[in-house]
Amino acid sequence: MEEKGYTQDGTVNLRRQPVLSSKTGKWKACAFLVGYEAFERMAFYGVASNLVVYLTTQLHEDTVSSVRNVNNWSGAVWMTPILGAYIADSYLGRFWTFTLSSLIYVLGMVLLTLAVSMKCLKPTCNNGVCNKATTSQIAFFYSSLYIIAIGAGGTKPNISTFGADQFDDFDPGEKRLKVSFFNWWMFSSFMGALIATLGLVYIQENLGWGLGYGIPTIGLIVSLLIFYIGTPMYRHKIRRTQSPARDFFHVVRAAFANRHHEPARDPSELHELDLQHYVDSRKRQIYHSPIFRFLDKGALKEEKLGNSVRPPCTITQVEGVKLVLGMGMIWLVTLIPSTIWAQINTLFVKQGTTLDRHLGSSFQLPAASLGSFVTLSMLVSVPMYDRYFVPLMRKRTKNPRGITLLQRIGIGFAIQILAIAIAYVVEVIRMKSIKSNHILDPKEVVPMSIFWLLPQYILLGVADVFNAIGLLEFFYDQSPEDTQSLGTTFFTSGIGVGNFLNSFLVTMVDKVTSRNGKKSWIGKNLNDSHLDYYYGFLLLISVANMGAFLWASKKYIYKRESHLEANDESLGIECKTLEAIPLGLQV
Repeated sequence: MEEKGYTQDGTVNLRRQPVLSSKTGKWKACAFLVGYEAFERMAFYGVASNLVVYLTTQLHEDTVSSVRNVNNWSGAVWMTPILGAYIADSYLGRFWTFTLSSLIYVLGMVLLTLAVSMKCLKPTCNNGVCNKATTSQIAFFYSSLYIIAIGAGGTKPNISTFGADQFDDFDPGEKRLKVSFFNWWMFSSFMGALIATLGLVYIQENLGWGLGYGIPTIGLIVSLLIFYIGTPMYRHKIRRTQSPARDFFHVVRAAFANRHHEPARDPSELHELDLQHYVDSRKRQIYHSPIFRFLDKGALKEEKLGNSVRPPCTITQVEGVKLVLGMGMIWLVTLIPSTIWAQINTLFVKQGTTLDRHLGSSFQLPAASLGSFVTLSMLVSVPMYDRYFVPLMRKRTKNPRGITLLQRIGIGFAIQILAIAIAYVVEVIRMKSIKSNHILDPKEVVPMSIFWLLPQYILLGVADVFNAIGLLEFFYDQSPEDTQSLGTTFFTSGIGVGNFLNSFLVTMVDKVTSRNGKKSWIGKNLNDSHLDYYYGFLLLISVANMGAFLWASKKYIYKRESHLEANDESLGIECKTLEAIPLGLQV
């Protein structure tokens, strides 16, 4: 491995042989991965963006049921990556887990295309009167959706981390390139989403749902071909821990077993392996931090434990568990923002269907296509953030990222609060228009342009550049070395739980507000409901959540680890200090 030209982080090819730095990895490898991501996101958003419309117009579900079903499916899509990441980190590795899962993903897309194309799998209509979907039709449709969710569980957590693996953290030049990786990774994701919300949604509503789902299915297959063309250039990280989850429970068990002992007053009283061990194993040592000190008891040296039969954990092992708990604390305060994001493909779309969607005399804009402005604002904001904002802030803060990751996330949350406040105001205006024009019929168009919704879509796109990319990078960067696929599932599972939470809130709000014959806030007829009250409720809990985020970010302490190399007869230590500021939102 010391031979000149090989990667310094110990990455290998598929045959587990060392790889040359000049011929593998970096952006020339990531180009194939970025191409895959654009096509895959086109496929996903081609389904997700207009799913609520398909459920209400083709399967004839009511508003609450369709919103709940979309949220439940979206939640599953974002929760299954926990299993996919665990399989990758503990057994198969990122590449092979992705390969198997992508085949399941394609199968689900093919079945879904059949479900919306074949007459026998869709409800029938006679003289304008449509029958309800049969049990077998519903079962086939939702089985296809959830097969996609299972496939996404193995692809989503592994493809982005596999991309980040293409940059050698031990090489200063590659490390600088990696700072921009997640920005441009999400940029490609936004491109795929833009094609879906602009083109595929229109095709689905005007040329047929079969064609609208068939195109992204073919696109997904093309994306896999692109991915495998780049195989000779990929770098693969070697798994150095047999079971990362086992280490986690070992630390917790050891800390509990030593609970009656006095806590260490100084890190020197805790067990750690010598530096040469980390040099030889190519693993990274994590330095001690003063949070969650009860876990330090798991690393008490043997002389402090007396006749203990269990060998102590190392500081690095204990700090790995602390990192997971710290990320869990941040994860909790991402759930409400994920709930706000869930409105884009659900209530925002249903709200848009009630407004005037005409462009000119003949063209009518699909309500779901307004989601393209979320993507467009992202596509504009990412280059501006990466090329202008980061260099400007870097000069002021001396932080390679410009601002800390938690500062970035906090700014995104603040913009999101502004977006939901505007959504509330616009809905109040829509309700006044309904009242002044005496509109009662659910199919009657409110005399307001759909472009009244534009500001909330654009602001949510800008917010996502800060919080979504920031969260993905935060959970990857702060994860212990051997659990970075699992680490990124903090990001995906937060979105998943946010969707489930929105499903729960919509269901409960509908039940509570419609008691005793009262008007539901989210009824079947949005022209005779009070969606403004629901948006006001979301605004209040978002403000409260922002307070919780500020508290959690001040408590969080960033990971500090060493990159170890043996140079001549000495050991050189490079501390990872990109995020060494202990208070998350302080400059």
